[in-house]
Amino acid sequence: MTRLSPLDTALVVLIIVQLVMMFAMFFQAPPHPPYEVVPFAMGPFLAASLAACVAALLRGGLASRSGQILAIIAAAMAMVSYGPQKWFDPAALQIWPAVLTAQIAVGIIVFNLLKSRSSFVA
Repeated sequence: MTRLSPLDTALVVLIIVQLVMMFAMFFQAPPHPPYEVVPFAMGPFLAASLAACVAALLRGGLASRSGQILAIIAAAMAMVSYGPQKWFDPAALQIWPAVLTAQIAVGIIVFNLLKSRSSFVA
């Protein structure tokens, strides 16, 4: 089995968290995301977030400039759903495992991107 980089692993984590939340929304299993949040519907947004994660993986993550850009986009999109604002959400006590997991994954993505950028400078 091919070993994934930490950045690629974090992208897979985001894919899993977002897929589970999408299925929770489809099946209305509590706690599930709302169907709509201003300014978009949650289903299409989760689809776009998942697509960004998969695209970053397919472009090679850290191995290519496009993979790095897509990883940044995927991380930014994940923070819309799982960012620090979620700690103040009324459902925070129910959703904290997904929020914490996604925030750690985004942290790993950002750390690895910054680390790879500093190695290009040297």
